[in-house]
Amino acid sequence: MKAVAIVAILVLAACDPQVVIDKAMARTAESVIAPVTGAAAARCIVDNGTPDELRAIAADVGVEAGSSTVANIMTIARRPAAAACIAQAGGMVAHG
Repeated sequence: MKAVAIVAILVLAACDPQVVIDKAMARTAESVIAPVTGAAAARCIVDNGTPDELRAIAADVGVEAGSSTVANIMTIARRPAAAACIAQAGGMVAHG
């Protein structure tokens, strides 16, 4: 039991709080993006967005994405790496 506690403490100590925050923000942003683009494209957009972009998109959580959020999503989607990922994922599915 003592060994498990020590391992748990070491694992928690190794966690970078900023990494945890960024992952939570990415999941939140993805929940805003998916209704606009479809789930597969949303993952591509999250993977290619900056933390600041994802934070701005995540601000629309719980409500329908506004026009500036949709514009931010489309800006990221047009980046070469994001566009290639979206094409490989089968494209975007417009919801509305």
